[in-house]
Amino acid sequence: MSKTSPQIAQPKPQGATRIGTQGTILQGVDMRTNGGRRFKELCADLVHHLCDDATAPQLAIIRRAAALAVWCEQAEAGQARGDDLDIAAYSTASNTLRRLLTDLGLDRKARDITPSLADYIAGRAND
Repeated sequence: MSKTSPQIAQPKPQGATRIGTQGTILQGVDMRTNGGRRFKELCADLVHHLCDDATAPQLAIIRRAAALAVWCEQAEAGQARGDDLDIAAYSTASNTLRRLLTDLGLDRKARDITPSLADYIAGRAND
């Protein structure tokens, strides 16, 4: 007798969260702040790096990577202003960020721009 794992149903649209429907990036955060804008910018850059075709797991990694990148940038700015840098926390964040980015793939993904056979034939017919 084999046991199958239960299927997880997609939430109904009326039960979805604003984050799940892309209505908000971080719940309860004013994304007009410098940190909020930088977070959104990094998320968009990383999604674009994946040819605007990120899967749900990749989006989860992108969000964590963007948060860590913003944290590291803020720590670096503080250090440049003369503040103390918690090297242990900074090193941990940097290494975790590197691992997350490695999971996404550091090399830029090429988008397939090869036309379909029908598009190619139609284009040749117009020449």
